[in-house]
Amino acid sequence: MNRIVHGDNLSVLQSMAASSADLIYVDPPFNTGKRQARRQMKTIRDEAGDRVGFGGHRYRTEVLQQQNGGSGYHDAFDDFLGFLRPRLVEAHRILSPTGSLFFHIDYREVHYCKIMLDEIFGRDCFQNEIIWAYDYGARATKRWPAKHDNILWYTRDPKRFTFNLNASDRIPYMAPGLVGATKAARGKTPTDVWWHTIVSPTGKEKTGYATQKPIGILERIVRVHSNPGETVLDFFAGSGTTGAAAAKHGRTFVMVDESVSAIAVMQKRLAPYSPSKEKQPAPRRRKATTAPASRQSRR
Repeated sequence: MNRIVHGDNLSVLQSMAASSADLIYVDPPFNTGKRQARRQMKTIRDEAGDRVGFGGHRYRTEVLQQQNGGSGYHDAFDDFLGFLRPRLVEAHRILSPTGSLFFHIDYREVHYCKIMLDEIFGRDCFQNEIIWAYDYGARATKRWPAKHDNILWYTRDPKRFTFNLNASDRIPYMAPGLVGATKAARGKTPTDVWWHTIVSPTGKEKTGYATQKPIGILERIVRVHSNPGETVLDFFAGSGTTGAAAAKHGRTFVMVDESVSAIAVMQKRLAPYSPSKEKQPAPRRRKATTAPASRQSRR
């Protein structure tokens, strides 16, 4: 059954059975120190406006609406790793024996998060760091512009995991003339650098959610790292892109978020897949879970 769960993700994770998810993707807050929000704006021709457009005419911009609860949310934590650790310990417990975790973060926190994930999953279960590269938005003038995110891939078992490379989409050769017409037409499998545009602010894919990720990234992960009929979990689900990708390719999804606006976006977006909507279950009393101290204690 496809599920959308509204509530604190730690309590929800603690209520889930061990080995009950075959693929977990999470895109947690990035701890940028900023408020995250997406505004809907309208540009109006006004000769007293602050922008110059086509034909030399001037325009002004009006804010029509601001998404994500009106004022967005503060993406800042006093103890970011302390917030993440118990959730990822539960993710390790919930992951199936052949399952994978994809942890999406940016350059500010990736090094610290990798050390934490090495402790929880084991360094031998780290498989790849994927770089999602894009080229959109403002360009810094005092440093190289940051135009990529980091996605860390860990598996429950270091050698036995789902990896269906033949199910991946294919990408164009950079020099098609060097490989011949047949190969050029077929394309090649991706590497650990994924060039993919962000969600277009004016495209059909846009939901209005501030931190929405493109479905093409999630489709690649779902197709290669899970099988039809398996369960895909995202406990920072946001706009529900993971659920959309999972359902499109015949997987079951469990989407968890504590934001009222995120739940509303997901209900609308995922309605064709008839998900149940659930409230956060009552917290269970259980012994505190800690990260495994060693490979031996984990197995």
